[in-house]
Amino acid sequence: MSKCQQAVALLIGAFHEYSGKEGDKLTLSKGELKELLSKEFGDLLGKSPDQAKLDKMFKDLDNNQDGKVDFQEIGDPEVKTCMVQKLRDVRLSDGKRS
Repeated sequence: MSKCQQAVALLIGAFHEYSGKEGDKLTLSKGELKELLSKEFGDLLGKSPDQAKLDKMFKDLDNNQDGKVDFQEIGDPEVKTCMVQKLRDVRLSDGKRS
């Protein structure tokens, strides 16, 4: 398996590790997204990410505004670029520079 294929498999696996704990196995609730971000991006966001920032990130990811985030919404290239930028902004606003 190529490195890119491994990366995609890891991303899908991570999504499904957190999805479905509060209902639909194919989507992330706001609580599931918070858990994913806290555990998988804790070094960037800190152990207790600001709730307002998490709410904004959830709203930005929830393209169809159905109150949940599916893999397609996270997998959209524009969304990934936006998410990386938001994580970088959060990190910089908390005084953590890479």
